[in-house]
Amino acid sequence: MLSPSSDAADIVDHLRRLRSEETIAGMGRYGIATETALGISNPELQKIAKVLKRDHCRALELWKSGIREARMVAIYTADPKALTPAEAHGWADDFASWEIVDTAADLFTEAPFWRDLVTEFSADEREFVRRTAFAMIAGASVHLKKEPDTTLIGYLSLIEAHSTDPRNFVRKAVNWALRNIGKRNVTCHEPALALARKLMESNDRTARWIGTDAAKELSSEKILRRLKG
Repeated sequence: MLSPSSDAADIVDHLRRLRSEETIAGMGRYGIATETALGISNPELQKIAKVLKRDHCRALELWKSGIREARMVAIYTADPKALTPAEAHGWADDFASWEIVDTAADLFTEAPFWRDLVTEFSADEREFVRRTAFAMIAGASVHLKKEPDTTLIGYLSLIEAHSTDPRNFVRKAVNWALRNIGKRNVTCHEPALALARKLMESNDRTARWIGTDAAKELSSEKILRRLKG
């Protein structure tokens, strides 16, 4: 039985006993890397994390296992206030799946140095590391209610700078970040929509796709009604 006092080895043993080949096969259909997967769903992993509670040192040990599920539990139970830049970069060095990236991005955005990570990760040429930067912007736009709007609006230049990166996991995250900034509130909506429309006119195919898709959502009646309400 797992408890807050369970160590990393006990947790990994527990996870191994829950292995499901059927679920592993299903994960592959969603583009989730399954090389180290045990086939445990994220809702189940979140339940396990809730039992375990936060333990940053243990989370670092779980990450070292290399197992997908152990790494997800590591992210769920790590302490963003105890996380160091070196640890964040160390985890990013291992990123090889959009699912891990997007989950870790939420953790990183809670760290006090998250803005530095956005700058550093966006400059990194590795596909999943660069995706992390824009997943963080997307998450910050929604979850960091007290963050000044100017911070998010300031990232529009970064979005424009990387709007021509054609790699699938980057372009989708850049698009996601642009849309989320635009949906944050009325103040953010206007400059985000303006950038989307600018990208629509780009000579670059990827930038046009990002702009067209973002402009479509940001101009929709649903979004406009919500922002006005």
